[in-house]
Amino acid sequence: MRRKMKGRISRIGSYAIASSIRDHHQHQQPCITCTTFNILAPIYKRLSNEDQSCRESDYRDYWLARNQRILDWLLCERSSIICLQEFWVGNEELVNIYEKRLGDAGYLHFKLGRTNNRGDGLLTAVHKDHFRIINYKQLLFNDCGDRVAQLLHVELVAPFSQCRNGDVQQELLIVNTHLLFPHDSSLCIVRLHQVYKILQHVESYQKEYNLNPIPIILCGDWNGSKRGHVYKFLRSQGFVSSYDTAHQYTDADAHKWVSHRNHRGNICGVDFIWLLNPNKYRKLLKTSWSEAVFGMFKYLLRRASLTESDAFAFLKVDNDADYITYSGFCEALQQCDPPCVILQLNLTGHCHGLIVEETKDLWVQADIDGNGVVDYKEFKQRIWNPTSSDQRDETGNEVREGVAKGNQEQTIGFSVKNAVLFPPEVEKGRWPENYSLSDHARLTVVFSPIRMPCSQLS
Repeated sequence: MRRKMKGRISRIGSYAIASSIRDHHQHQQPCITCTTFNILAPIYKRLSNEDQSCRESDYRDYWLARNQRILDWLLCERSSIICLQEFWVGNEELVNIYEKRLGDAGYLHFKLGRTNNRGDGLLTAVHKDHFRIINYKQLLFNDCGDRVAQLLHVELVAPFSQCRNGDVQQELLIVNTHLLFPHDSSLCIVRLHQVYKILQHVESYQKEYNLNPIPIILCGDWNGSKRGHVYKFLRSQGFVSSYDTAHQYTDADAHKWVSHRNHRGNICGVDFIWLLNPNKYRKLLKTSWSEAVFGMFKYLLRRASLTESDAFAFLKVDNDADYITYSGFCEALQQCDPPCVILQLNLTGHCHGLIVEETKDLWVQADIDGNGVVDYKEFKQRIWNPTSSDQRDETGNEVREGVAKGNQEQTIGFSVKNAVLFPPEVEKGRWPENYSLSDHARLTVVFSPIRMPCSQLS
């Protein structure tokens, strides 16, 4: 009886969320909603702590019932955009169930399996009442994690016509992805690579189709928290975490909420819906990338208890010199066993490390005056303290010089009206023991189209 009551309470909570979200559609200005959810593929869901080989995929009744409940709740919310990760693309019956129920509910849907037949992948669905599909692209990382991403280019349709900017189509780019889990520190560079490839792909797409600045929404399981390098990298590009924006959390509020209990039993916030509005002043992507890699480099050095001067000496390699050479820089980046045993950089020279061209790009960024060596001043400016002097408002969002002002061209962006995590306990930083739908929480964000001036890349 107690278990049934808990299940009933969970359903009531979910329906209350859906009702609250629908209120934004019906009683306020036109809104779109976006849901991201890692639904835990049955091939990964363990049914026994004692027997690690016992997976839900072996028991049809189990995975079928759980996924039917997932679909019930998704269709109850009726989000404009649905982004799922760990979708079991390898099971035809389950794929057909999702496609039929989503299709019957008015969704246009796209699935993409991970490379090398890993069994799971992504599913992105958009409601045809809210969007017209302009284009769909797939991004295969072809890395050690066999990860992928989806890019949808869509146009807003009624009831958003009142927000249109004259006769110009009001468009949006949507990305769905699932980054590699950081099993050890050597994979941190892989995860940064994955985000870099996504942003490169988006940038290339915008240039190929000569797009004016339009909103970009990145959804998914990022497998990293607000303390991580991926988070800082995306923030440096002007993206904001929609959930944190809705709740006025700063970048330092990493402990306020969680969204995942991982296979190690740790709870953390890893599921994000990122928003980049067209009025954001953006750094050059390569600059942000270099700063992110140098930030990781500094983190590894400091974790090894190296001070600023110690780190400079480590990079010099030649103790008699008062500068860093390119050869010494490369040697340090691929160092696996320096005198300080706990320091393992290993950022180059293996199948998922930095390639030669990327290492050269980093060197160019560090060698400010271009004289072929990096002195102590350049080391401090570009390697030890690589981030720019960003200002932030009261919600932690970046405020940069150069944001479009005055009579510049107007476009449509989005304001964040609301954001909800389910189950509700995770919003307080707790993981409920009675939650069995997934090992991730479901995140839904309500966006409202607003007029704003557009900006260009820096």
